[in-house]
Amino acid sequence: MDLFEYDLERKMKNSAPLAERVRPENIEDFYGQEHVIYPNSPLIRLIKTDRIGSLILYGPPGTGKTTLAYVISKSTNRVFEKLSAVTSGVKDIKEVVKNAEDNQNFFNKKTILFVDEIHRFNKSQQDALLPHVESGLITLIGATTENPFFEVNRALLSRTKIVELKHLSPGDIKKALKRALEHKDGLSMYNIEIGEEELDFIAKLSNGDVRNALNSLEVAVLSTEEVDGKIKITKDIIKDSFFLNHLGYDRDGDIHYDTISAFIKSMRGSNPDAALIYLAKMLQSGEDPKFIARRMIIFASEDIGNADPKALTVANDVFRAVEVIGLPECKLNLSQGVTYLSTAPKSNSSYVAIMEAIEDVKQNPNLEIPGYLRDAHYSGAKDLGHGIGYKYPHDYKGGYVKQRYMPENFEEKKYYNPKEIGYEKKIYELLKSLREE
Repeated sequence: MDLFEYDLERKMKNSAPLAERVRPENIEDFYGQEHVIYPNSPLIRLIKTDRIGSLILYGPPGTGKTTLAYVISKSTNRVFEKLSAVTSGVKDIKEVVKNAEDNQNFFNKKTILFVDEIHRFNKSQQDALLPHVESGLITLIGATTENPFFEVNRALLSRTKIVELKHLSPGDIKKALKRALEHKDGLSMYNIEIGEEELDFIAKLSNGDVRNALNSLEVAVLSTEEVDGKIKITKDIIKDSFFLNHLGYDRDGDIHYDTISAFIKSMRGSNPDAALIYLAKMLQSGEDPKFIARRMIIFASEDIGNADPKALTVANDVFRAVEVIGLPECKLNLSQGVTYLSTAPKSNSSYVAIMEAIEDVKQNPNLEIPGYLRDAHYSGAKDLGHGIGYKYPHDYKGGYVKQRYMPENFEEKKYYNPKEIGYEKKIYELLKSLREE
């Protein structure tokens, strides 16, 4: 690097956002992710001994994926190349491979290739990387916010380790903020007055995204005038600096599915408070309320069933209300439905029954319906023996008579086994008496 290149790089760094300027260069300054980065963890040992293999770093924005790749680049003797899957194609990959071959042949140095947003590489681009990752010519470090098991092809996945990064805790974000206030490339040149409470407030508003926290802090500092030689940062200034308090929600990705999953499981677990939190998260993130209401209808039959037959009616009423009223008022209907379904008695007996019956039909699709159960409402039906011998239940005491209803080639299996819960307890007692008879 000549003097001109060094000066240009320095100018670019000085004009970069705060999160970029104070990006950690060693593992000691890397905050959070204690589930994979802890004293003498396997990942740390591999980094320090320069034996790191191909990785895919998977997690929400602002959790340290690019930073971890940068730390690895600073801790290795290998050549470090970087591509963005948004702007790069097969031609760029081939150029990196050619450079890697030259570095291997002439300097005996291996290459690490960092691919940001690797989920945006199509199949041909991923296939172009595969043989060189497999041969060890290139150590791949990919970063993605999307589930790699859905977005990265199996062949490449089998040659990489998946490292899942999680949202940073408020405590970790607060440490990063304090470091930025003292860092020579950060905000140390300003006389900033900011208290612990205000730092906690930034950490809370950032939703686990350290980049969001750092850049919002910088906006707060640069947009506030000095008073008596000090830049005093208040909660109101901080709130204004978060131009959009983005909740980190994707309508067709992991967070979407994870949130609806947690919502359903909270109702199943009879915890209305947790279910309401996930409902609020979805509504605030712009989720379609009809999608939520549809899932509630499914839940009413799958998880409540006949323990409370009214649950299905409630869920249907909620869906109808959502259709008629819409947001924002329909959140009240959703809340009423969620609290009712969460606290209703639970039984999955009808769900289990149909799933078992479907499985048996798959195994034996040819149902041999007994002749007396067949349709006898057309001319000639009785000549075929249809309807002959059928016992009409209403002709018998109590409206019940014992006869076989199962297909001839099926065992008299009991698919529906009601639980002694809620209204279903009455069904349990009825079926018990009928089956014993």
